[in-house]
Amino acid sequence: METQRTEKNASILKSVQKNRAAYLSFWVLVLLVLSAVFAGIAAPYDPLTINLDAVNEPPSLDHVFGTDGLGRDILSRVMYGSRVSLSVGFVSTISALLIGLFFGVAGGYFGGKIDRLVLAVIDITLAFPSLLLAIGITAVFKGGLMTVYAALSLVGWAAFARIIRGAVLSLKEREFVEAAHGVGASAARIIVTHLVPNIVPLAIVVMTMKIGGFIMSEASLSFLGLGIEPPYPSWGSMISDGVEYIRSCPWITIFPGLALFATVLSFNMLGDALRDVFDPKSD
Repeated sequence: METQRTEKNASILKSVQKNRAAYLSFWVLVLLVLSAVFAGIAAPYDPLTINLDAVNEPPSLDHVFGTDGLGRDILSRVMYGSRVSLSVGFVSTISALLIGLFFGVAGGYFGGKIDRLVLAVIDITLAFPSLLLAIGITAVFKGGLMTVYAALSLVGWAAFARIIRGAVLSLKEREFVEAAHGVGASAARIIVTHLVPNIVPLAIVVMTMKIGGFIMSEASLSFLGLGIEPPYPSWGSMISDGVEYIRSCPWITIFPGLALFATVLSFNMLGDALRDVFDPKSD
């Protein structure tokens, strides 16, 4: 069993390596994670320190990405901002997945009234534009990291639930599930032992592609002043701060914008590669 798992992991790595775009995306994300983890050591300046003698300085050897309207080093703020983006991406995605897993499995496996109720809640949630719903939640409960986690989880779970429900509907008709029924296995045992492990590859693919969307949503909330509270750096708020200087000091907006673009694109491309690995028949 362990040998098969090792061989499967090796096969996945080889498939990703063959996809040059996915391979490059993987290393971009590794660099991003390292910059977030070691920002306290690698960042050249304190991201919160105001230096009125170095306001709006262009990129130079002293400030590789330049400085903003308060003289803060943009490279340092981009590195610290990656902590926010990654934490929001992973925490919100995992939270949304767990909620979606619960409702998707319950509706798909038990069917009947439970499934109709789950579908109704999913349809109601998906009827609202996700970003507008997140804006409403953060506006009511005020901004902050915990509020952003909760808002994105509450608007993102329905997409996971719908996909997982469809997978469960297909899996529960398979022979191994019917055999488990035949030997008297309980519903909980069938779900935990047979259904959930077979959903994991699909969940990994969807998670990878959703992380980028959650990071973009957090940046949008912070851009509007509803996300991470200043002065702590967030890529969205940094882009917002640089809007008024877009013509005279474009680097204030360009560098956090490039970091956001590269991160979201890398997660999406890696998700596409993983989808091809786990489901070679998909387009």
